[in-house]
Amino acid sequence: MAPMQVLAIEGPFESEVNHQGWLLLVHPDLLWNRPLAKKIRHYEYFDYKAYEALHVSDAEEKMLISIMQNIAQEYEARIDDFSQDVIVAQLELLLTYAERFYQRQFITRKAVHHQVIDQLEELLNSYFKSHELQSKGIPTVTYFADALHLSPNYLSRLLKTQTGQSTKDFIITKVIDIAKEKLSTTDLSMNEIAYALGFEHPQSFGKLFKSKTNVSPLKFRQSFN
Repeated sequence: MAPMQVLAIEGPFESEVNHQGWLLLVHPDLLWNRPLAKKIRHYEYFDYKAYEALHVSDAEEKMLISIMQNIAQEYEARIDDFSQDVIVAQLELLLTYAERFYQRQFITRKAVHHQVIDQLEELLNSYFKSHELQSKGIPTVTYFADALHLSPNYLSRLLKTQTGQSTKDFIITKVIDIAKEKLSTTDLSMNEIAYALGFEHPQSFGKLFKSKTNVSPLKFRQSFN
């Protein structure tokens, strides 16, 4: 959880729900004037949404729980000059292990991630075949992340690991592929193609196309004549 995110445990009746686990709430003052205060902002898993989770093995879960137990033991012990230092050190260890598991799952969960990429391809194809492209323009990363029930950062990291492209690059590649198809197989003007691909200004289309292909749309079309 990140600050301002909401946590809820749902069930029919409180007496019938038996939830178990650990919850560590950290007051910002604990990190004041410590390196972790800045570092904690760079942990990407804090951007997870409610339907995402960190995947760990049983052994890794025990490791994380042991750190939580160390924090709880230190918190409940008699306070001295080292109490906060020890707690912060354990907290940083906990977050570092979580970062390791977060990064690793993009490698170990390839089968699941390939399914996500396939779903993204289907969403892209559906979007570009619909009239939304002309009315709403090129879709955003957030649009597809929401459709896939993932956070934008998670989706981009997943794609970067599997394809070498960010989500934005993945979308732009699709735009360029469609542009190439229209330039090589139709007689549509540059302006018509630009508007059909969701560009408000044809100049923006030409600039993007050249930046990705090293040739202008016109020269690309001429190469097929």
